[in-house]
Amino acid sequence: MTVEIAIEDDTPADRRRRKVRDAIIDAAEVIFSAEGEEGISMRRLAESIDYSPAAIYKYFSSKDDLFEAIRETFFERLMERINGAREEGGDTPSLCARCMRAYIETGIEEPNHYMMAFYSGKKIEPHAHDEQDIAFQAEHALVDMIEAGMEQGVFRSVDPKLASKSVWASLHGLTTLMVSMEGFPAGMPGSEHVTADAVIDFHTDMILRGLRA
Repeated sequence: MTVEIAIEDDTPADRRRRKVRDAIIDAAEVIFSAEGEEGISMRRLAESIDYSPAAIYKYFSSKDDLFEAIRETFFERLMERINGAREEGGDTPSLCARCMRAYIETGIEEPNHYMMAFYSGKKIEPHAHDEQDIAFQAEHALVDMIEAGMEQGVFRSVDPKLASKSVWASLHGLTTLMVSMEGFPAGMPGSEHVTADAVIDFHTDMILRGLRA
């Protein structure tokens, strides 16, 4: 489901165009969720919403352009999930643990989207994020929580930007394993009792122990 954005001075033509664009993204996400990138072609997508391929190209110049829109809507959902966890309140360590779990669970629930967001088959070119980027907002939220913990004396004094990179790298590593390795974490002989929930709890606790004063 795409995120609606209120735009001042929106014309009827603008609204129609955005509605069609959202319908294309929604249809692409249905196919993508079931079959991954390989399942999507502009012709198949056009057929699924009763448009011509030429009409699709009016909204997206290429499959890469469309995939970028899918990534963006996934990151929006991820950020909404994290913000929802933050709004529950509570002490800083519990708040951080909830947000970290929200990140991992979103990846597990949308594995194709998660892998596409970070592994598009092309080298990710470095660029400077601006304040509108979801990546900037996510890091800013994490930095805020780390700084709050430091101010409260529950987290040790660290460079919050450095710590945020380390925390994300750790979360990303576990999420990637869980969405890409079949049978993880219980697949190894003798590990049949190990559940995903238990690993997430242990992992987030381990991260928090590294931050604690």
